[in-house]
Amino acid sequence: MKPLLLVDGYNIIGAWREAKKAAYSIEESRDRLFDLLQDYAGYTDEEIILVFDGHHSDRKMRSEDKQKHATVVFTKQGETADSYIERQVHLAPKYRAVRVATNDALEQSQILASGAIRVTASELIISLNEVRTREAEKRETALLTQRNPLSRHLTKEQRDIFERLRRGQ
Repeated sequence: MKPLLLVDGYNIIGAWREAKKAAYSIEESRDRLFDLLQDYAGYTDEEIILVFDGHHSDRKMRSEDKQKHATVVFTKQGETADSYIERQVHLAPKYRAVRVATNDALEQSQILASGAIRVTASELIISLNEVRTREAEKRETALLTQRNPLSRHLTKEQRDIFERLRRGQ
């Protein structure tokens, strides 16, 4: 069974400096976060559920959109993202690794008491960026070694030197 990562969406967006700096709208922030989490799930092979609060909305039913690597959930009216996440943690089998990404202190204590692992918003954002960078470097190295089998025996610095020479820089 895949490890499970539950993400309190609005909580993460509230702590996401890049989104604030770029002045993303709330819709764009949600979409970008979901895209990042889908990539992350593809690399880490975790089941990821991104949960957004519908507590104050007029939404009568919970909505779920399951994509290839992640699921986004909008809770229904009167249901908080925290309560949805807590319920999912309680429903998970004891042998399943469960992590919850949130900065909400009360939520963190609840999920820790249930046996899940907490991840702060900043830890999640750093992890998302690290995985994306690492995978991009792997792809770049794979492309280079496909074009030139000799390059797999060179360090990155040596490959960079040869690339600059090739470009006449």
